[in-house]
Formats: sequence, structure tokens, C-alpha cells
Amino acid sequence: MKHMMNNCYSLANKDPVRHAYYEAIDAWIDQHFDEEIAFLQALIAVPTDTPPGDNAPHAERSAQLLEAMGLGCASFPVPENAVMAQGMKSITNLIVRRHYGEGLVIALNAHGDVVPPGDGWTFSPYGGEIHDGKLYGRAAAVNKSDFASYAFAIRALESCGAALLGSVELHLSYDEEFGGELGPGWILAHGLSKPDYLIAAGFSYEVVTAHNGCLQLEVEVIGKMAHAAIPHTGIDALQAAVHILQCLYRLNDDYKEICSAVPGIKHPYLNVGVIQGGTNTNVVPGKVSFKLDRRMIPEEDSHAVEQAIRQTIADAAGQCPGIQIGVKRLLLAQAWKPQRGNETLIETIQDHAETVFGIRPPARGTPLYTDVRLYGAHGIPAVIYGAGPRSVLESNAKRADEHIVLEDLRKATKVVARSLLDLMLEKKASPA
Repeated sequence: MKHMMNNCYSLANKDPVRHAYYEAIDAWIDQHFDEEIAFLQALIAVPTDTPPGDNAPHAERSAQLLEAMGLGCASFPVPENAVMAQGMKSITNLIVRRHYGEGLVIALNAHGDVVPPGDGWTFSPYGGEIHDGKLYGRAAAVNKSDFASYAFAIRALESCGAALLGSVELHLSYDEEFGGELGPGWILAHGLSKPDYLIAAGFSYEVVTAHNGCLQLEVEVIGKMAHAAIPHTGIDALQAAVHILQCLYRLNDDYKEICSAVPGIKHPYLNVGVIQGGTNTNVVPGKVSFKLDRRMIPEEDSHAVEQAIRQTIADAAGQCPGIQIGVKRLLLAQAWKPQRGNETLIETIQDHAETVFGIRPPARGTPLYTDVRLYGAHGIPAVIYGAGPRSVLESNAKRADEHIVLEDLRKATKVVARSLLDLMLEKKASPA
């Protein structure tokens, strides 16, 4: 069901005043785009590799840059003991609050923490170099680009001269890679913000309305070390681990038969991303560990999934005499299911994206997991939309030579700013 505000938007093209605001927003973004690029380059220059997760310095630099643009920040350091317990070194979350009058609070969230760059880069991961209309660097696409698109969308909104209602908040967080509980989870749990709507960092060619969940486990397989010359005196943990891994990977055949009804999401799958073990070439390995990632479609029960995985591991280990196992949960991120109340956000962004990009982006789910589930758990209607290409693969996110097409950044900034204008220009119904 459409909200009242969208009925207003349907007449937007016939409203010369509103159209003039759109033109003013677009012109301001074009005039300040070089500044937006420089802002993003400055953000990329400060590493936020997680692990190790020493991200407070980036928050400090971000706050300095935002203050210089007139966007004052409130800083919220997360206590050291909580950060260290999560396996990181420092986190400071930032909130920019812009209040224009009584009305709804719209939050914009992006995260600054990223995986380490790894090998194979053509350009410096922290250089922010520009080649052929693309800006390269770790987090250029995911998600420091939306630090830029959202900050400059707010500035463009405020430049157009419209009388606005409500508030906009910019939530900049640093714990997405480890689950978000010390990022948006911390902000929401401590009552630092209670937005009515959320737009979260994403890509430009789709409006995401649901996402997968994720279970990550660390499995330790324990045998008994022995000299390779007398292997029968030991218990080979690696051989047992191989058997357990084969049993786990066979589950992917079954998962293909479990299909999601959410467009954009197919089926569950399991991946093992890290394996460690052994002490030397001439020693029967006494201990091997591996870390697995199990993606869960929105229809699945996460606790049932975890129980089934643990049972598969236990059954496989039981077929290996003398082997002991330990299983530790590293992460349980619930799926974000399609929710009611975000229709206004979806349609407003779609309408403006169609105007700016010339293509109407579909509304659908994504196989990724994000911090948006934490807002959804608080009943906050949300969508994922921001600056970037059509897919994670296309952007090289989490791989060498991650980049963003600068025209995508420019246009997404316009879409977000125009959408904020529509969300705040009229009196609107409360979220359903």
C-alpha cells in the first residue's frame, strides 16, 4: 500500500517548485563533485582493515573532514573491553544530526571497516587513484563511497532552500565485518538514535529490501602428533578434517533444493574460508582448525541451521576413531526479512533513480548480510541503496583493485538527496 507522501510525489513532475528544488540539488552536486571525490580519497587514505580492527583513527579523521564541511559529529567510543572481546582494537561510532523541524527522523548508515586488501593490486589500496573514470582503493565501493554520497546528499539538500520537516542523521559505524553489534547494534541498544526510517549503504542499480543471514563457526579437529616415520603411533587430524569437510561440502547439493521466495536470493550455501594446522612436513598433524560460513535464506530458522551443521560435524568426526572436536560460534547474523512500512522509501528512491540513471532499479533481496538487520529488529523500515555498480563482483569488493565508477557516485548522491527532499518536504504518514 502506498503512503500518503507518495501520492504527493506522483505529482512532483507537475510541481514547478519541487522540480526547481531537484534542479538546484543536481546543480550543487555537480558543482561540488570534485570536493566529494577528494573527501572519499581522504577516507580511503586511512586504513580500516578488520582484522586488526583499529578503526578509531578513521572515525577521528572522518569527524574532522565532516566538521570542516559544517556537519558536526557526535563521537561514541565503544569501551575497550567490549571491542577486544570482539577481536578488534578500537571502534568509535559517529552520528551527524541535522534537525529541520518537527517530523520524521531519517537515518543514513554506512560502515567504514573493511577486510584487509590482500594481494594482486594494480593500484595502491589506500591511494584513491583515478583511472578511466574509476576511483580505486579498499572500501572505494564498500562502503566509504556512501560516507561521501550521504554526506554530500545532506549538504545538497540543505543548499536547495526548501523548507524541510523532520531530521536527518548520518550513522557512520565500524563493526560490519564482525557482525555490527558494536556498530549500529551499539547505537540502537544504547538509545543513541531512534530513527523512523533508514537508508543504508548499497549499490545504485537496485533497491535492496531483504538479505541472507550468516552463521560462521570455527571447528577444531584434535588428533595426536607423531613422527612421519611411525605414523601409526599418531592420529591424523588433517585426514579427519578432510573427511569432515567432505561431509560439509556435500550439504551444498541439498541446499540447492531449498529455494527462497525472495527475488534476488536463491538458496543456502556453505563455504570454508580458512584452514590451519600441522607443525612440520615430517609430523603427523595433531590439530587442524577451519572456519566455515553458512549463508541462510530469510525463510530458514538460524538455530535449526546451526544445530544441523553441528550434528553433521559430530557425525563425521564420529567416523574417525580417536578424533575429538571443538566447535565455536564466531557469528550469527539473522536474515533481514521483507518488512512492511518501507514502501515509501522503495518507491521514492526508485522514482528518482529512474530519472537520474535512466533505469528503474528493481526492489529485491541480496545474498549478502548487512547491518540493516539490526535496524529491522527494532522495527525500523529500511532499504539498502547507495553508490556503486550492479554487483559486488563488478566492483571487485573484497578483492584486489576494488573501485567505484565516479558517475555512479555522482548520480547516487543526487538520488539520495532528491529522495530526502521528498521524504521531508511534505507532512507524511507514520511508518506502518
